[in-house]
Amino acid sequence: MHVFPAATRLKRRHVLMLAGAATLTACAPHARGTQRPVHDMRDVDRRLRQAVTQGEAPGAVCAIGHDRQIVHRAVYGLRAISPAREAMTWDTVFDMASLTKPVITAPCVMQLWEQGRFGLDDPVSRYLPQFAAAGKSGITIRHLLTHYSGLRPDLDLTRPWQGRDAAFRLAMDTTPVQPPGQGFIYSDINFITLGFLVEKLSGMTLDAYATRFILTPLGMRQSCFLPPATWAMHIAPTQPDENGHMLRGQVHDPSSRRMGGVAGHAGLFSTADDMCLYAQALLDRRAGRPSAFPLQSRTILLMTTAQQPGGKSDLRGLGWDIATHYSSARGDRFPVGSFGHTGFTGTSLWLDPDSDSYVLILTSRLHPAGHGNVVRLRHDVATAAALALTPSRG
Repeated sequence: MHVFPAATRLKRRHVLMLAGAATLTACAPHARGTQRPVHDMRDVDRRLRQAVTQGEAPGAVCAIGHDRQIVHRAVYGLRAISPAREAMTWDTVFDMASLTKPVITAPCVMQLWEQGRFGLDDPVSRYLPQFAAAGKSGITIRHLLTHYSGLRPDLDLTRPWQGRDAAFRLAMDTTPVQPPGQGFIYSDINFITLGFLVEKLSGMTLDAYATRFILTPLGMRQSCFLPPATWAMHIAPTQPDENGHMLRGQVHDPSSRRMGGVAGHAGLFSTADDMCLYAQALLDRRAGRPSAFPLQSRTILLMTTAQQPGGKSDLRGLGWDIATHYSSARGDRFPVGSFGHTGFTGTSLWLDPDSDSYVLILTSRLHPAGHGNVVRLRHDVATAAALALTPSRG
């Protein structure tokens, strides 16, 4: 059962009023244990304020982690504009969109791999026989995880299909647009299929499996698929659906929504607190430190280093992005070898194991009418954060 806690109390450094906007707040770091150096995040705050004033997103929550602590927390702008204005808060719940892929689906898959249930280079059709249709018998599980399957980006949304079974048939019948391993095509169908693989091998629905084996061990009590109605006031709305209904607690991604809100590529809802828990646990496990992350260190290393076919310049881990045209969230200063992912709704997480750092940006950039754009914001905040954390790289 998910219980939403009371709003987090934050120590405030300064408050800025912008015309026509809610109070915008930048929050000082919370020290834990030994006093740490205070990093100058004024450029981060300046860019976040600019994003709100220029309409890149109605509001933003940002967390920067370094050396096993959160060194900066920032909350700016509005959580909702329509039908009523609401101030953004640290405990706002966001539709994480494609962050579902590396945060949930990939670790579920890799837990089953650790158990010896399959090999990464096994054909998908060995476990989902229907997947062999339309020339897909050569596509492996690794191809799906790295987006080198050759499948097109999404299921056909021009047809009025509905439900998990319909999505399964469409995914199984999909025809590749190029041979597996030939090139990088970012495809939701890859992770929709991986979600079905988790369900087939575990005998559980993806959301039930993820809650039991990923979210619960990590203590992520503010994260789930299909958030309950009691969370509604804390959730950042996205935009109206096809019928004009403002989506708030219903997943924005149309394929996931047609599937009932649970899918391998999108559907997770989460908060800054929970995503910081996740990011730090991941970095700790990767480094061999004590961690609640429910995978082995060697598995995390495999997931976060290049696993694409040899000779390919688009670098992908198993679920995580490393260096592709989607990597703007790395900025200019974090090195290749850091990793992360973005979500269509305006979410992003980038992690740098070398400096033991991460940058989390949560926005609902589509609210209220689908016009926001945070691609440049992600780049600029990551660059400013990296310069503040590791000034020698400047």
